[in-house]
Amino acid sequence: MVYSEMGGFLITRPEHDDTTYYLSSWAKISLDMAISKGIKSFDLHKDRTVLKEVESILKKQNVSFVLFNGHGNETSITGHKRSPLIDTKNVDLLKDKITYAISCSSGKTLGQESIKRGAKAYIGYDDDFIFFYDPNMITHPTNDKTAKLFLEPSIELANSLIKGNSVEEAFNRSNKMFKDNFRLLLNSETSKENTAMARYLWWDMRHQVCYGDKTASMT
Repeated sequence: MVYSEMGGFLITRPEHDDTTYYLSSWAKISLDMAISKGIKSFDLHKDRTVLKEVESILKKQNVSFVLFNGHGNETSITGHKRSPLIDTKNVDLLKDKITYAISCSSGKTLGQESIKRGAKAYIGYDDDFIFFYDPNMITHPTNDKTAKLFLEPSIELANSLIKGNSVEEAFNRSNKMFKDNFRLLLNSETSKENTAMARYLWWDMRHQVCYGDKTASMT
């Protein structure tokens, strides 16, 4: 493998419940893209999504972009079976890196603290990240048209960064896709389900936040 001149890419993909399984499956699109571009990639999958693995890679490897997928709260991001990965005590691990956390609420406190402690940029959600899915598609998450409305705009941000775009450009592309899907639902046949989904698409877009150097990129 000939690696690109970009810094490395670390991705966490726990799969211990329906939520993390969906996030992991959609995040693999970003992983495959990074690998196809020759970006050195570190995939912490399933039970490898634990603190010692994250620490080892972030301390020893040249990583420029970190993509977390999993449960979280205002001050922490978790991995396999909700084990802690990053919190306000070890957030220094994100120093000089671009981080994107598809994780509830971590953008509220943890994201801002990471910038104070030297992170290059942090994108996340300052409240719950909510998505709907079709239970009949649980074995094929990336073919789930309902989940796609929420997860495609979210993962577009990571894909855009991997393509070499700036933090601001990636954030704006994700934002636009959320808006487009919101309008798509409003313009379709009105139903209680569509109205609810549209409301939460708007919610996710509004609560997606970006801190730090918006001109930063992986290059």
